[in-house]
Amino acid sequence: MKKRFGFTLAEVLITLGIIGVVAAMTIPTLMQNTNNVRFASQFKKSLSTVNQAGLMAMAQYDVDYGTMSNVCNNADDNLSNTRSTTTTGSGRNQRTTINNENQSICAILRANLAGATAHGKAAITSSNGTTYALNTLVALNGAKIADYFKFTMADGSIVAVPNTARNCSTTNGTITDDMLAAGGGLNTCIGFIDVNGTAMPNKEITCADGTAAFSTTTCTAANQGLGDIFPIVFHDQTVEPATNAARAILTKGK
Repeated sequence: MKKRFGFTLAEVLITLGIIGVVAAMTIPTLMQNTNNVRFASQFKKSLSTVNQAGLMAMAQYDVDYGTMSNVCNNADDNLSNTRSTTTTGSGRNQRTTINNENQSICAILRANLAGATAHGKAAITSSNGTTYALNTLVALNGAKIADYFKFTMADGSIVAVPNTARNCSTTNGTITDDMLAAGGGLNTCIGFIDVNGTAMPNKEITCADGTAAFSTTTCTAANQGLGDIFPIVFHDQTVEPATNAARAILTKGK
């Protein structure tokens, strides 16, 4: 009687079926984890870029997010094309201060976000022809994309400034939960960064339990559900996370 080598067709099919089941169970989780790491990394990078814009405005024009007395006007707001400036001092102590024209947060971003495209309040159309829209929101619930002035940065992420943002300042540079809450001094200065640009899911990051709150604390863990929208608050020379969920992502791994 001859010995049989190899596998029967039934054995091969059973093995392939088992591999398929395992792959179906593990691949989505791996993809989700990969996207989470990518979104978190991009948020930190984008937040740093927007913060640098505020620091550059202070260094070049002696203004910051807190001294901008006007709300955004249009996509042309720009510190560098203002019609009126005042220069004081000389040499290393020279300071150029812009006057009333174009004193908005949008002016700071347009002047100092290298390679960014300013959209104003206009709609953004993606490469496949769809119109950019906000999808799943928690803390930003009720927000409409038309309420924000939007900038697409060089890496494709979107930073959005609310049309109510002006005089975004604190007494000592420190924010509190009361300032972020409705009616608080910084509530009108809360925008967001969409690290994934016009691509989906356009979903706000949440805590592990699906909640999010305007808070200076952090939740136990950020959501693992592919959130790409991170609420931020502009104030003084700083931009920082506006919700506990976004703050948890920023502090994760520190």
